[in-house]
Amino acid sequence: MVRISWCPGCGNFGILRAFKEASGRMISEGYDVVISSGIGCHGKITDYINLPSFHVIHGRVPPFLTGLKLANPELIAVGFSGDGDGLNEGLEHLVHAARRNTDITIILHNNGVFGLTTGQVTATSPKGRKGKSTPYGNPEYPINPCRLMLASGASFVARVFAGDHKKMAEVFYRAMKHRGFSFVEVLQPCVTFNNFWDLRKDVFWVERAGSVYEAMQKCENIRACGIFYAEDKETYEDAVWRSTF
Repeated sequence: MVRISWCPGCGNFGILRAFKEASGRMISEGYDVVISSGIGCHGKITDYINLPSFHVIHGRVPPFLTGLKLANPELIAVGFSGDGDGLNEGLEHLVHAARRNTDITIILHNNGVFGLTTGQVTATSPKGRKGKSTPYGNPEYPINPCRLMLASGASFVARVFAGDHKKMAEVFYRAMKHRGFSFVEVLQPCVTFNNFWDLRKDVFWVERAGSVYEAMQKCENIRACGIFYAEDKETYEDAVWRSTF
């Protein structure tokens, strides 16, 4: 049995539990689920789930899963990425996977810090945050991951909170069922370097928007959670196979 080495109280425990429940539903319905993860504390999640998995280098979860889906479009391909892994080193891969509408699900573990390398700021760290790399405060404005994915053409965009297991599991399930690029941002604490479990009292849930513009407005507040947007459109895999054959 693999020993889980996350810090006690880490939000990754909630994500792991919710994904096991959601993927179990998918498997019970006859789907084959495969997973991948990148570099960071989140990356250990593939060691703790008994599913076919592949661990990749920084930022490369989307291109790996894109190739996997082109080879076998019937698979349900899910990637786990951190805010640093996905939005610093891997930003370009994430954007291009979204604009292509690649039929994969990306679950972004967003704790606003490079936790594994001891507390440096990431692309989602708040402006002014002091850390190992910014002792005088972070001079940069943070990225809003959901707004970025909406602008990039993602066909399913959602945000959840790691402390709300039931809603998180349901959103994971719906993301996997969606045909096209599904993006789920998970707000989670890093109890060592950026503990914001107190965010629980401020999180609120919103209804799905009817347009990208409306979804942009709904997700602007980082404390807003829910499925912001979902639409049906041709997937990258369908377009490639149609043009090839």
